[in-house]
Amino acid sequence: MPKRMVTLIFPQTLIKEPVIYRLSRQFNIIPNIRRARVTENGGELMVELDGEEDELNKGIAYLNGLGIRVEPTPGKGR
Repeated sequence: MPKRMVTLIFPQTLIKEPVIYRLSRQFNIIPNIRRARVTENGGELMVELDGEEDELNKGIAYLNGLGIRVEPTPGKGR
């Protein structure tokens, strides 16, 4: 299965929402959180996403639609 290493930048409004859980359930993606920093103002997670290419693309579009910035992590998975 393809893997992607991405950094997710969360706005303050979403830090208490189960976004990673929903991503996993809706798109059959296995997340592996490699690093996280969450404050009351927002959050940043480095996550390895494992799943079918089509599901990864749909999952990333879902995150973007929520207002989460998704940035590829250079040199890690892809």
